[in-house]
Amino acid sequence: MRDRPRRTGARLPSPGLPLPTEPAFWRSPVRGVRFTAVLGLVLLVGMPLLFVTGLLSYAAYNPDLAAVNDKTPGKGWLGFYLFDWPTGPHWLYRLTQGVHVTLGIVIVPVLLAKLWSVIPKLFTLPPVRSAAHALERLSLMLLVGGALFECVTGLLNIQLEYLFPGSFYPLHFYGAWVFFAAFLAHTCLKLPRALRVLRHGLPTGESDELASPRPAPPTVSRRGALAVVGAGSLLLLVTSAGRSFDGGLRRTALLTPRGGAEPGQGPNGFQINKTAAKVGIVPAATGERWRLTVVGPAGEIRLSRADLLDMQQHSAALPIACVEGWSTSDQWWRGVPLRDLAALAGFPDGPPGVLVESLQRSGPFRKVALRDNQVRDPRSLLALGVNGEPLSPDHGYPARVIVPAAPGVMNTKWVNRLTFGEL
Repeated sequence: MRDRPRRTGARLPSPGLPLPTEPAFWRSPVRGVRFTAVLGLVLLVGMPLLFVTGLLSYAAYNPDLAAVNDKTPGKGWLGFYLFDWPTGPHWLYRLTQGVHVTLGIVIVPVLLAKLWSVIPKLFTLPPVRSAAHALERLSLMLLVGGALFECVTGLLNIQLEYLFPGSFYPLHFYGAWVFFAAFLAHTCLKLPRALRVLRHGLPTGESDELASPRPAPPTVSRRGALAVVGAGSLLLLVTSAGRSFDGGLRRTALLTPRGGAEPGQGPNGFQINKTAAKVGIVPAATGERWRLTVVGPAGEIRLSRADLLDMQQHSAALPIACVEGWSTSDQWWRGVPLRDLAALAGFPDGPPGVLVESLQRSGPFRKVALRDNQVRDPRSLLALGVNGEPLSPDHGYPARVIVPAAPGVMNTKWVNRLTFGEL
C-alpha cells in the first residue's frame, strides 16, 4: 500500500510558483523603463536641491566658529562650505530650511514609487556579472539604503521623535554624503539611457528589462500610476507646508507638530521651539536677582533687566525659523543691539564674535557662538520684548538673542552671559 502523507497544517509550495529571482514573479503591468525614467528625472531635480539646502542649513550653524556649534565632530573635508553665513536677507534661513523640509516630505511618494519600480532588479541573478555591474549594484545598494535612512531620520526629526541612536545632526549629515555619492554614481550610469528612453523609446529589438514577461490584468495605466504618485505628493504638500506660515495656512499643516492653532493669544502667542518648563527654567532664576554678565576687554559687567531697559532700545522685525522646517512671520522685537553691548564690553568697532550662554542647564544649544557679522548687524538684538510687550517666560524672559537669518536654536533664550571676542 502507498503511504498517505500526514497533514501538518503547512501548505507545500506550488511547483509552478516562480521565485522573486525570476522575472515572472513580478507581474505588475505598470513597471517599465519609461515609468522608472520619469520618476528618476523628478528625483534628479529634487534630490540635488534637497542636498544643497541641507548643506546650507549646516553652514547656518557656523560649525567652524566654535566647538559648541559643531554637532558633527570628525567631519574632515566633508564639512567644507564656501561662505560664512550672512544676516541678509533676514528671511534666508526661513526660506532655505522651509524648502528643505517641505521638499523632503513631498518627494517621499516619488522616492517610494521609484524604489518599487526597480525592486525586481534587486533580485536578479547572478548578483554581479562584471566590474561595471558590480559598481552599479553597489551604488544601488547605497542609494536605496541612504535614501531610506535620510527619509526616516528626517521625518522623525520633523515629528520630534528621536527614536534613532545618537544625535540627529551627525547621523543625518553623514547619511546625506553617503546617499549623495551613490546618487551621483547612479546618475552617471543611468541618466544617458533614461534620456534616450524618454526621447525615443526603447531601441528596436531591445526588451524592457523592468516590464513583466507575464503581466497581470491592468487596474491602472502607467499615466494613472504617475498621477497617483503626484496626488500623494500634492496631499503631503497641502498638509505640511502651512507650518511655515501664520493664520489659516498653519491650520492646514495637519501632519506636522507646528500645524494647527497657535500656542497662545496676544503679543507672545506665536510658535515656540522649547518651553521654559521643559528645560527647567524656574521663576526664581529669572526674577529680580537675574543679572546679565557681559565679558570683554573692559572686564565683567553685570546688568539687571532695568539697566538694560535704560539703554537705548532698537526694534527689528524678524521671524523665528527652526531646523524642523516650521517658522513664524516677522515679529517685532525690541531690545539692546548686540553691537552696543560689544562696545560696552570694550569692542567699539565690533568683536570677532560672541559666545552666548543660557540659564538652561542642559541640552543642546544652551551655548552658541555668533559671528562678527551677526554681532555688527543693527537688527541683532538682546531682545527684552516682542510685539509691544515684555517677553513671556516661554519666549525667553528676561532676555533673549534674536539674529536675522539665523536658525531658531541660535536665537538663545534666557540669556545670562555674553562673552565677546573669545571663541
